[in-house]
Amino acid sequence: MSVVHSGYPEGSESRQDGCSEVALVTVSMDLGAGRRGVDMGPSAIRIAGLRDRLEALGYRVVEAGTVTARGPEVTGAGESRARFLTTIAEVCSDVHALVSRALQDGCLPLILGGDHSLAIGSISAVADHHRSRGEGIGVLWIDAHTDMNTPGTTLSGNVHGMCLAVLTGRGADELVGIASQVPAVTAKNVCIVGARSIDESEKEVVLASGVRVITMSEIDERGMSACMDEALARVMEGTAGFHLSFDLDVLDPMVAPGVGTPVPGGLTFREAHLVCEKAAKTGGILGVEIVELNPVLDAENRTGSLAVGLVASALGKAIL
Repeated sequence: MSVVHSGYPEGSESRQDGCSEVALVTVSMDLGAGRRGVDMGPSAIRIAGLRDRLEALGYRVVEAGTVTARGPEVTGAGESRARFLTTIAEVCSDVHALVSRALQDGCLPLILGGDHSLAIGSISAVADHHRSRGEGIGVLWIDAHTDMNTPGTTLSGNVHGMCLAVLTGRGADELVGIASQVPAVTAKNVCIVGARSIDESEKEVVLASGVRVITMSEIDERGMSACMDEALARVMEGTAGFHLSFDLDVLDPMVAPGVGTPVPGGLTFREAHLVCEKAAKTGGILGVEIVELNPVLDAENRTGSLAVGLVASALGKAIL
């Protein structure tokens, strides 16, 4: 089970102040990952000055709630092909509820993770909110991994490697069913940017899915600006906008050492900021999450400070 603390008073009325408000949703969980530590990521981001940075940009910050998963020591791992499935599903359902409330209140949800499996709850909530208005959404997935394993293809059993498969309609029923409709998002409006570590057994799922994957090799050849222009066109085509899901392991470990699953050869500092800056300029961001920060592996909270800067860029901070 998980523990949920809502930032809203019981019985409080929904606000409609527009997206000058950012609703922070904190998800302290590392059950979906292969090593401990990313459950402390939200605290590291806050310590690095997130709230002050958002307020300096003119946002009113609302504490929308916290979901805290029980640790693996007191949680049954369950099926080895999808470890901690039951508890992760509960956490994602709780995240769905908090993000849904934030959207109903007219806030922009900003989710602090935690491992990437939380995106099952957050993105399902954004999709459901806009589906109720007759609108679809896109997903811009910034990640070193494609996260499209299923219980049938996974090598590790770690659910954070399955979350995008779930959102596009493949995976355990307990997770796929969190959204009001399956799939939660349409593959043609999903783009992964920065991938460079894909399991052999996962590649077939990725290729069959219809999701667009822009690998690091393609970024090297074409340049980040051109790749982002294509990615943004895809996630915005015929949609209300898009959710930005940013896994910090997309960055090169020399830039961001404090991540759960580092992979050499990732984005530079400036490439990562360009991703966020170009996303912000579209005016189409419907929600943001930043995940997989592991303070145990970080150096003087370098990755936490970088995370704050990237969120600021995604929410409109410009050089000039």
